[in-house]
Amino acid sequence: MYDIFEFLEKSKTAYHAVENLTLTLKEYGFAELKENEKWSVKKGGKYFVTRNRSSLIAFTVGEKRSFNIVASHADSPCFKIKASPSMTVENMVKLNVERYGGGLNYTFLDRPVTIAGRVVLTDGKTYESKTFTSAKTFVIPSVAIHFNRAANDGIKLNPQTDMSPLVSALGEKGLEKELNDFAGDKKIIDGDLFVVSAEKPFTAGYNDELICSPRIDNLTSAFCSVKGLLSAGPKAINVCYAADNEEVGSQTRQGAGSDFLLSVTKRIAESLGFDYAAALADSIAVSFDNAHAVHPNHPEFSDPTNRVKLGEGIVIKHHANQNYTTDAFSSSIIKRIFDEADVPHQDFYTRSDMPCGGTLGAISSAQVSIKSVDVGIPQLAMHSAVETMAVKDYETAKRGLIAFYNAKISSDGDDKTTIDF
Repeated sequence: MYDIFEFLEKSKTAYHAVENLTLTLKEYGFAELKENEKWSVKKGGKYFVTRNRSSLIAFTVGEKRSFNIVASHADSPCFKIKASPSMTVENMVKLNVERYGGGLNYTFLDRPVTIAGRVVLTDGKTYESKTFTSAKTFVIPSVAIHFNRAANDGIKLNPQTDMSPLVSALGEKGLEKELNDFAGDKKIIDGDLFVVSAEKPFTAGYNDELICSPRIDNLTSAFCSVKGLLSAGPKAINVCYAADNEEVGSQTRQGAGSDFLLSVTKRIAESLGFDYAAALADSIAVSFDNAHAVHPNHPEFSDPTNRVKLGEGIVIKHHANQNYTTDAFSSSIIKRIFDEADVPHQDFYTRSDMPCGGTLGAISSAQVSIKSVDVGIPQLAMHSAVETMAVKDYETAKRGLIAFYNAKISSDGDDKTTIDF
């Protein structure tokens, strides 16, 4: 199985992440299900299903007829390549791109980027989606300080004119050739290709206590979720959901706003022959997306009494207006589980005078309505081309999810919940 560094480096898009997680699940004996086929789910079984090959649900079947769900996402902010992308300026070739998600644009300048995603191949009759990663590295060059003397006072980058990657200084339209070579004797009809950070993950700090890498948000959560699923002995039906398109609102066929989780959990209930509505009332979900740590240069951006720190444990996220799904009941349940496993945890609140970001928990809860809590790994520089987290928090998160998947959680209506370990 991949370690976290290898997974972060190889999973350049959601298509790659799902492909890599799929290979791991198969290695551990999970059977693949297809949405267009009849399912025969058995107690003690291990299964997975994908949608669009960019969203994944894996599950293991325990004795208890309820669901312990962990939901994360596999996409990250980057730049999507448009059709007919090559543009020549003074014999230099750049690509026409548009923003995908809300990334920190300036962090992508002057660092290695590459092209990755999926293409659709055909032999004239059958159409097949395949992941693609360019063998080459490119750059999005910034404008020299000599041409923009006010740059250090703050710059505004135009995604149409400032964020185009330079792919050739020799007038060569190499992407078209590389894609044709990749297709071989087939033809590429179209693709979902992105310009992504090609920086390799590295450690930082005097004790190598930090991980710096592209796509920490939210591949670390997706990877932790699968690791937890593989390590736990299920008492209930343990579900790991890695959704696509969270960074652009989740309202897609493969996003958390779709019926994917609803459809899969319903089909599990139908195959095993239990009451679906009753099972949902006895179930709980963990929305697992990364959280903001106190920034060393700007501690004033954090809440004055709830200070999330790197290396001090998994974060439980709260918001009065329900950008996060956590309430007192779900928070109490997850804290009890973490405490039993000696997993440190901390609470996050946004400053009351700042807007709060959302995640997939509230969106997926609209489809599968169950008790839910939002948690995450603390990090710095969220949505940067290179983000930062603590090694210790990654290890803590793994233990926390294993503990959650190992727990037997039973509800007596809305008033009482018991937890067995």
